[in-house]
Amino acid sequence: SSLQPRPLTHVTCDLITAPPPQLSSISSCIHPQLLRTHTHTHTHTHTHTRSQHATGCGVLVLLPWRLRHVMSLQEYEARHSMMAAGSSPTHHASGRSRKNLEFEPLSTTALILEDRPANLPAKSEAEAQRHRQQYDEMVAGAKRRELREAQRRQSRRQERFRQEESIASAMLVWNNHILPHWDAMRSSRRARDLWWQGLPPNVRGRVWSLAVGNELNITAELYHIFLSRAKERWRNRAEDQADDGESSLQLITLDISRTFPSLCVFQKGGPYHDLLQSILGAYACYRPDVGYVQGMSFIAAVLILNMDEVDAFVCFSNLINKPCQMAFFRVDHQLMLRYFGAFEVFFEESLPRLFLHFQSFSLTPDLYLIDWIFSLYTKPLPLDVACRVWDVFCRDGEEFLFRTGLGILRLHQDVLLHMDFIHIAQFLSRLPDEELLSDRLFACIAATPMLSGNRKWSQVSRLPVSRVRERGEKKRKVKCVCVCVCVCVCVSQVLSSVTKEAEKS
Repeated sequence: SSLQPRPLTHVTCDLITAPPPQLSSISSCIHPQLLRTHTHTHTHTHTHTRSQHATGCGVLVLLPWRLRHVMSLQEYEARHSMMAAGSSPTHHASGRSRKNLEFEPLSTTALILEDRPANLPAKSEAEAQRHRQQYDEMVAGAKRRELREAQRRQSRRQERFRQEESIASAMLVWNNHILPHWDAMRSSRRARDLWWQGLPPNVRGRVWSLAVGNELNITAELYHIFLSRAKERWRNRAEDQADDGESSLQLITLDISRTFPSLCVFQKGGPYHDLLQSILGAYACYRPDVGYVQGMSFIAAVLILNMDEVDAFVCFSNLINKPCQMAFFRVDHQLMLRYFGAFEVFFEESLPRLFLHFQSFSLTPDLYLIDWIFSLYTKPLPLDVACRVWDVFCRDGEEFLFRTGLGILRLHQDVLLHMDFIHIAQFLSRLPDEELLSDRLFACIAATPMLSGNRKWSQVSRLPVSRVRERGEKKRKVKCVCVCVCVCVCVSQVLSSVTKEAEKS
């Protein structure tokens, strides 16, 4: 209230098309005596807004500068067409005083087409022409950007329609032909092709449950028994000092809030918070030798999004019981080194340049593979892409997890070759969400066969770590020898040609 309006020499007049909540923040920055709105009666002097339906504009907020009259959109276009025909703003100034303007520009952008304030020199004809040309170029550039954006939206819309039609047709095949005859059809060529393209969301949970199986023979009654035990331990956890896997129940409550934070469904108060806590707590009591390990929450969360509570617990328990997952979650160093060594063999075979680049920085697979395997790619990849990886993982087993890792490295090879150690580690911890990432990633995975000579992944991964390293060293030595032989042959050919030329001369 102590703020007094100061004399204005030039306050521009802006047309702001914004929702009403934004107007309050604008009006709060302006003295009430300086903020006006233009109405049909020109009598309102408070911060009132009116929708200008006649001109098609949104909300009109004017910061007055010698406010005489506000042009309509039709009047402004008529004036602009007259100026484009050859008339200059400076010509109009000669017919009237520049202090008594009969109009106000519709926006600050349009000021380049109007007269300057009285305290500034008038535009020359060349300057006015240059401003009109710059304004037309800006408008043309904006139109081109809008056209490109519209084309991108149309392309994305068409791609989404195509995917929806593909999902609908695939869902019919799964429901009518494959799932009713699961044992006979799961290994058929038709089912495997549909599997590779990605499972329809409506059948994904059922297919995952059938593919993972229930070797542990877990029942709903068993789940509720361990869930009751977990709830009891949570109630008494202040007195619980047991140093076993069940003590990891305390870690679950801390880790759930970090699970898919962008979805806001697993955090405190979310619809799936208690469900995720129940499944992880029941598993920690069911397998106290494993307990809860960071990363399990992401796996359980994906299962919860695709199946009901009991099925999610059954699938989760059997999934963690797989040899690869058990090796990582129980931190079996020997088995983990064996997996890392086998991965390096196929890494060097498939992407030799990137392999040497990683070796130059001593960047070993454990620095990025551990996080990928712990979360089954739900942390580094977008959720929809990770679910498609899970689809084929349920079909092909652990081999596809490491094949996906090689596919990721192949996809981003050109970028990684220009990075140092720190930037590579940061990049691989959270991969960029690019357009059509799923199709591009699976194209790179398809271009990465899991063959090392005549050996498959299952054969290489079973070799002892020392054998894998010796095999890799032998391969590198053979390659070095081959390169040296090629260099020697080339040098000898060059020398012989030079000698022949010397003899002729």
